[in-house]
Parts: sequence; C-alpha cells; structure tokens
Amino acid sequence: MKKFITSLFLLFFFLFGAGGPAYASESQRIIVKLKSFAPVSFLGQVEKLKLKDTYVLTVPQVSASRIVEALKKNFYVEYVEEDAVAETLEAPNDPNFGAQWGLAKIQAPAAWDVTHGSGNVDIAIVDTGINAGHPDLSGKIALSLNCTLSGCPPATTTDPDGHGTHVAGIASAVTNNGLGVAGLAWEGRLMSVKVLDDNGSGYYSWIANGIIAAADAGAEVINLSLGGTSSSTTLESAVNYAWNKGAVVVAAAGNNGRNRRLYPAYYPNVIAVAATDQNDKKASFSNYGTWVEVAAPGVSIYSTYGDSYANLSGTSMSTPFVSGLAGLLFGQHPDWNNAQVRNQIQST
Repeated sequence: MKKFITSLFLLFFFLFGAGGPAYASESQRIIVKLKSFAPVSFLGQVEKLKLKDTYVLTVPQVSASRIVEALKKNFYVEYVEEDAVAETLEAPNDPNFGAQWGLAKIQAPAAWDVTHGSGNVDIAIVDTGINAGHPDLSGKIALSLNCTLSGCPPATTTDPDGHGTHVAGIASAVTNNGLGVAGLAWEGRLMSVKVLDDNGSGYYSWIANGIIAAADAGAEVINLSLGGTSSSTTLESAVNYAWNKGAVVVAAAGNNGRNRRLYPAYYPNVIAVAATDQNDKKASFSNYGTWVEVAAPGVSIYSTYGDSYANLSGTSMSTPFVSGLAGLLFGQHPDWNNAQVRNQIQST
C-alpha cells in the first residue's frame, strides 16, 4: 500500500504539480496495464483500450520516464510501457516497372485455376485506411473503422496517404472486371481498419485496437504492412488475441536491409514477410533473419493508389501477397483453422 500511495503522489505531482498537464507537442503517451483487482480512478483521465484493464495516459514528456518508473513499482500495475509509434514501410519505387509482375512470379494464374477464394473470407487491412471511392476496391469493402479515434468508430476513409489503398489492391482488388488491376484473393472481402494517420504513422495503442477490432469483426486474415523498432507487450497481446480468435496475422519484416527485429512481425503468432525482386533475389532494402518466415514480391509493385494506380516498393507491398494467399486458402478450405493455413504457406 505504501508503494501504491507513493506512486499516486508522484503521478499527480508530475501531472498537476506545475500548473496542469502539459499535453500537445510536449506530451508523451504511456500504456498502463492494471491488475484485475486494481482501482482505475487514481489514473485520472485515461483512454481505455480494448485489451482488458489496459489504459493510455498522456503525460508531460519531460516527466514521462519518471512516471513510468514510479508506476512500474506500483503493486496494482501489471506493466507500463511507452506508447511507441509505428510507420508505413514503403521504399523508393520505380514507376516505369512492368505492371503486376509479382502475380506472375508467384504463379497466381495457376492458383486461380483451382480457386478464386470465397466471399465469406475477410482480409483486414490494418493501415492508413482504404479509399472507399476507388473503383477497383469500393465493391470489396465490407467494414470500415477508424481506430485513430477512441473506440474505433465506423468511418468511411479516403486514405490521403495512399498506403493502405495500395496494400488493399494487392491483396484483393476487384478482379476480372475489365478495370485496373487484379487482386490475389479474387472473391475475398476487405475490412478497412485505419490505425495510422494521414501521414502514415500511428501509436501502438491504435494498432492494438485495430487488430482486436478486426478480430472481433471476424477477419480471417489481418494484414499489418507497418512496424516499429520497439517491442510492446500491448501490441503482442493484441496479436495473440487475434490469433486465438482464429485469424492469420501477417506483417512486414521491414526495410532496413539487415537482420533487425521489427514489431509486430517478430512476434511468434505473426507471419513475418521479407521482400524479393523480379529475379527472386532478396530486395536490397528488405530485412531478413531466422525470424522471417516467408518472402514475396516487393519491388515496384503496381496496385491501386489514390483514385488511380501506382508502383510502390517495400515489405509493405510483400505482406499483402501473403495475406491474399491466406485468403485464397481459407476460401478453398473453409474447414481449416489458422494454424493449418499458416503451415501450408510456410511449408510449401
């Protein structure tokens, strides 16, 4: 109890001792997971996450490290960590590269001779949102949420950044319609789950909420073409939640060109995806390592972008090839669970 009172005193001193909280550009967000029997009221104004007993505090940046250390010693706190920021994972692209060479490289036409997937399979694009007005995507979007806002409310997005729209087209653009590009999962549906802002960055708490919201909405596949260098118990807990709900979770390995861990790709319940070029060589920018399970085309990939189409490169582009494949497998084998789909992708 003494530690509890001490932590409370320190917390309120840091928050209010200098004339009120210093938020805005000088603020820092931290994630606090309380034990199940802990009182919540002492935290003051907080943002509740979808993870049980987990909250976000916004504190003065200058005091953040001391607040974190004080809360770590509190009997009622299970863990506390910085609400780190993840970013999209594009790399420079060659706009003159041939359109959709990646689908030919992975022999997608041969797969389509076997299955087009299923309209009962949902692929959640957890990203900057999907442009709901794009003619090659609009008919595929079954659900649209904005998890950069508290509670992940339903919201139609235009995706000014373009990243999520590009990723969505690779996984499951409207196909065989005489327009634009083909998506790997012909008959799959899309969920637009915005967790990154219009500049392509977002807090881990937003991403965790988006993963959980997608899983709760019944997504069979969750695509995470994003990542950050900080590990996070909150982010891993969200991934584990989705996996336990039956979703295959796929994430980009990163664009640092070395064996560097990226999260959430590094977590065990995620398929980490590296990027290859048209010669089946590792792309120069792609991360690698024993923790990376598969690789897919990621250099100058032609897909939906804005209201039109464009070439982009990065492990962000490789990831939806794997997500689209997972969608095809779920469609072909509706009796399979996520472990069977993941094993089929990684072992063949």
